[in-house]
Amino acid sequence: MIELRSTLAGRICLTVLSTLILLFLALPIVLIVVTSFGSDAFGSFPPDSWTLSWYENLFADGSKWPAALSLSALVAAMTTVFSLALGMTAATALVRSELPLRSAVYGLVLAPLVIPQVVVALGLFLLFEPAAMLGSPIAIALGHTVLASPIAVMILMATLKGIDERLEDAAASMGASRLTVARRITFPLAAPGMIAAAVFSFITSFDEFFISQFLSSVDTVTLPVQVFNVLQFDVDPSVTAVSAILIAVAVVALALVGVVRKLSGTGKQDGLLPTEPAVGLPAGSETR
Repeated sequence: MIELRSTLAGRICLTVLSTLILLFLALPIVLIVVTSFGSDAFGSFPPDSWTLSWYENLFADGSKWPAALSLSALVAAMTTVFSLALGMTAATALVRSELPLRSAVYGLVLAPLVIPQVVVALGLFLLFEPAAMLGSPIAIALGHTVLASPIAVMILMATLKGIDERLEDAAASMGASRLTVARRITFPLAAPGMIAAAVFSFITSFDEFFISQFLSSVDTVTLPVQVFNVLQFDVDPSVTAVSAILIAVAVVALALVGVVRKLSGTGKQDGLLPTEPAVGLPAGSETR
């Protein structure tokens, strides 16, 4: 009886503690979203009245927000492409090949995640400034790729490790080229992981500030940098609407990852292998 009470008390305490932590983490997000619809964005909470004027101001004539939003979307799309290409290449090399000093290479790939972002941003500034590339979308995208590609590598490595190599070996033994194996076997099975890597790369770029601040110019400013500029030099209540949009993008992206994982069986490859060891390409498949 005492043990039962102790277990019940522990569960109650854990539930209460978990709820408080979740509320603490969610409260700032809720405050931003709610105040973005308030008539006085920097006033009391809850707002006295509701309005969409801050969202309307984002797209008013002369507003700098549309240009910043478009640039952030463009840079994020470019970063996603670059990160997927680099991530898939690096993940394949680290998982599928006998790469010398694999641990050292993997540590080097993850280095941008542990090095302070301001240091990475300064290094990229010194790299692109002599080439007169500061302010160009390609430079900002390449800078964001430095931060996004390690995340893509980790996701894609986990994905490739979950794909049984016997599928690829069997296809290759039947005469399929490496390109055919990748196109018919690896990429379809790795699609959920690739989508997850793409989503996280997009979010990383879309929300990135330090590198954007160092590599932007007066005429090319991303959305997070524009938010910082407004808060530093002006008081524009529309910044709460922009912040709510950034939150919405992240929530939608994470929901997309959740849907993909659910549809793909949480990313596992269970049931892909038959009971017999021999696995081959379907009849009539390409060998070139």
